[in-house]
Amino acid sequence: MSTLTPDSPFPESVTFTYVAPTGSLDINVCGMPIKYDASKEFQTKKVVLVAVPGAFTPTCQEQHIKSYLANLDKLRAKGVDSVIFIAFNDAWVMSAWGKANGIKDDSILFMSDAGAEFSRSIGWTAGERTGRYALVIDHGKVTYAEADTKGGSIENSGAEGVLAKL
Repeated sequence: MSTLTPDSPFPESVTFTYVAPTGSLDINVCGMPIKYDASKEFQTKKVVLVAVPGAFTPTCQEQHIKSYLANLDKLRAKGVDSVIFIAFNDAWVMSAWGKANGIKDDSILFMSDAGAEFSRSIGWTAGERTGRYALVIDHGKVTYAEADTKGGSIENSGAEGVLAKL
């Protein structure tokens, strides 16, 4: 597979793992990771999929997640059903990252792209980790696909960049 572009279908057989939100912000309460069939789920939703190199890393924590938290209502107003963050980290770390940012429901889901498998398949990695990019998938069709390759930049993958294209 190569880099996704607008008007291309979201690929088949893409799965991520995550710990479903429990309503608790206690990072010491850990559930078991479950599989999320992105290819199937994205057929019936408008989704913003945001990839970051790592949970709790400086740009990801100080800029990326905050841009989405501040603009969640604006994204919903543009018809976005789900915002999903993926990273190289495992599902437990991603769950803790969500909780550390006050997310205790499914308003933003935090998932693992284990081994950067999906990111590698579309050619957007940062070494061994997931790259920094955003995709908008509208009922199975990619409508936005942009990466940020300059260190510390979220120009294309931050909420403001995505909102400008919705």
